[in-house]
Amino acid sequence: MIRASILMVCLGNICRSPLAEGAFRAAANAHGLDLTVDSCGTAAFHIGNAPDPRSIAVASQNGVDISALQARQLCEADFTEFTHIFAMDHENLANIKAVRPAGSTAEIALLMDNVSDREGEAIADPYYGGDDGFADTWEDVTAAAEAFFANLKSA
Repeated sequence: MIRASILMVCLGNICRSPLAEGAFRAAANAHGLDLTVDSCGTAAFHIGNAPDPRSIAVASQNGVDISALQARQLCEADFTEFTHIFAMDHENLANIKAVRPAGSTAEIALLMDNVSDREGEAIADPYYGGDDGFADTWEDVTAAAEAFFANLKSA
């Protein structure tokens, strides 16, 4: 089987990417896979902070604990330490590609590119909205995780 290491990236690393990290960890565990999964942001707004309480709550409601995660910023080493770097939206995808160093070995794509019929879609940022947005984000990142692992197993 292919050995994958996955990095989820959003802007501040407190909403979407920690939820994606939690969903991918849970899906990997459910599929019996031992993978490295991490998350970060393209901006330095929240370095060292825990995920947004609404992210923690929706993950917990789905049996996943992300409360111990701490925000960090994307760094040069990420481009070789991870096999896959998934952006939550087009702006962060562009930011990732803009700082990609020479010698980068990671595949870089939108997270939703893993889901048939949803390629090219962004995961909406729930930060400025209500709790429903976080539940929608959880559904999206869970769908992406299941699609990724189905594709990985068939590779």
